[in-house]
Amino acid sequence: MNKALNIGTIIAAVLGFAASQASAETAHILWKDLRPAAQAVAEDANLPMIAAKLPDHGETLSLNLQGRTIQLAGYSLPVDRDGDLVYQFLLVPWTGACSHMPTPPPNQIVLVTPAHPYRMSQAYEPVAVTGVLKPGMEKSQLFILDGVSIVQSGYTVRKAEVVRVDSVPDAVTLPVNSPWNFLNKKKN
Repeated sequence: MNKALNIGTIIAAVLGFAASQASAETAHILWKDLRPAAQAVAEDANLPMIAAKLPDHGETLSLNLQGRTIQLAGYSLPVDRDGDLVYQFLLVPWTGACSHMPTPPPNQIVLVTPAHPYRMSQAYEPVAVTGVLKPGMEKSQLFILDGVSIVQSGYTVRKAEVVRVDSVPDAVTLPVNSPWNFLNKKKN
């Protein structure tokens, strides 16, 4: 009995250590980490930063994060949903991206497939996504009020853990003179 108990204790300790190592290896990244250092940031490209304004059309991806477990905060835009359950969504760096204003460059869009259906209360809900980042262009059909839009993302995260957050640390805020300024979410 003691021998079985000792083996169980050892297995639990090893699993606990492995879990702590996995969380220690999660890279907490920002949106700038997904684009080349020389690429203009949204403010420099006169928001909205769209692929057409960039020399490479935003298709240059950051390969140094390939296969790494990352955590990135952004705004969720459902691609595949049933009611309030979301099976796949686009993670974007600002509210209104893709549906209410021009699409960000592919290297600023992540296609996310949650490990479990995610219960979303509203489009552009701020979330943090944790999972393995895979660079590679993917196209998604986005159903919006005035039709269907094809959106190209530069990264995917499958089997992602998704949690709501209060804010996105490096969120792009739309300029005051933007017709989409109402999308800036402010908490009182």
